[in-house]
Amino acid sequence: MTTFLVIGIAGLALLAVSLLFGDLFDGMLGGLGDALSSDWFSSAVAAGFVSAFGFGGALAQEAGAPALVAVPVGVVAGVAFGWFASWLTRLLRGGGSDDTPSTDDTLGRDATVVTGIPADGFGVVRVQLGGHVLRLNARADRPIEAGTDVHVTGVLSPTAVTVAPVWNDLELP
Repeated sequence: MTTFLVIGIAGLALLAVSLLFGDLFDGMLGGLGDALSSDWFSSAVAAGFVSAFGFGGALAQEAGAPALVAVPVGVVAGVAFGWFASWLTRLLRGGGSDDTPSTDDTLGRDATVVTGIPADGFGVVRVQLGGHVLRLNARADRPIEAGTDVHVTGVLSPTAVTVAPVWNDLELP
């Protein structure tokens, strides 16, 4: 039982090291392709497997099982916890980003004119993008009144875009 407990504690130590210093195996298996990517084989997965293997085997021996039974019990526990660590790692890495949206992200989006756009100047438009509201300077080919729905057609600078009215708001001659 002592051997299994030492293995379990070593797994917890590996987990602590990987939490403090990052993934220890990052990039080690990059040449093997996507099958063994860092999501499937990472320090967290290895630590989960090793600690669950050790503590599962120790628990089986404490229940009276011989070593020939304790090892498979530890392997099953290790695989289960390793899979859970892999799933949790992929969930955390694949989560959404909290990056601040840029003007380039507004290209092709709908907006509303806040301050009228004159023929030879800039107005202001409001673009909603991923829960963020951006107010940008805007230029158009023709004057556009405040409250008009427009479409962002180009990016002039980090704070300015070009816009065109949406089809429903075009005035027919």
